[in-house]
Amino acid sequence: MNTSELDITAAVWITAALTLVLVGLHLAAPWIRRLPMVPERYTGSFAGGLAVAYVFLHLLPEIAAGNEAIGEALQDVVEPTPLLELAVFLVALAGFTLFYGLERLATAHGSRESRPTAVSTSTGGGAVESAGVYWLHLGAFMVYNVLITYTMVLRVRTGVWFAVLFTVAIGLHFLLTDRSLAEHYPRRFRTHGRLLLAAALVLGSGLATVAAPTSTVIVALLTAFIGGSTLLNVFKEEVPSNRSSSFGWFLTGLVLYAVLLAGVTILEG
Repeated sequence: MNTSELDITAAVWITAALTLVLVGLHLAAPWIRRLPMVPERYTGSFAGGLAVAYVFLHLLPEIAAGNEAIGEALQDVVEPTPLLELAVFLVALAGFTLFYGLERLATAHGSRESRPTAVSTSTGGGAVESAGVYWLHLGAFMVYNVLITYTMVLRVRTGVWFAVLFTVAIGLHFLLTDRSLAEHYPRRFRTHGRLLLAAALVLGSGLATVAAPTSTVIVALLTAFIGGSTLLNVFKEEVPSNRSSSFGWFLTGLVLYAVLLAGVTILEG
């Protein structure tokens, strides 16, 4: 498809379809991870390899391109400085740091909900603390999901097949984040967490329909924030040596995404 001729209406409809795919993957994550005859460590490793390839071959170049776009957009407004050239990367670092901090909180307090000792017999403080961490952690992922689908319209208008590949990478990445949240908050997340994350995707798509992002600077900054968050979540879930994983399936996902991206680059070029 010639994306230069793609109007906003078509982009909105394609975005809505891709959003439904992401919603379906979010809601079906626990079943996908436990496909018959396919151990969970295989599906998780395949998703991880695909996500890592996306980070290095698609996300990092996209952040760098966004930095250049900001420089071009602001060159008539402000004097270019080395600090300004770091703006996008500072936003990406902020996204990375935010989710790292939330993960540390979840590790320290969130997983208490599954232990009887979480509830204090005198004040109930442990349960309140765990609930607060849960909502903070889940809320951050909801914002993350809103931004993903809010910026999807511009991705579609830039290149439909790139947007499709992005959807595949992020959708399979949801398998990893779903696993992590389910481990930290086995009761709360199973009850309503997935539904809220899916609703956040729909909300982002709806916001884009009402007020699609048009500012190059805003989109570049939002993309950088998503990028930093994705970097942390991908490497946290797949790289640690203490998690059972399969390098063969990881490599399969990585190579497959690299080949598909190369094909789409030729097609869109």
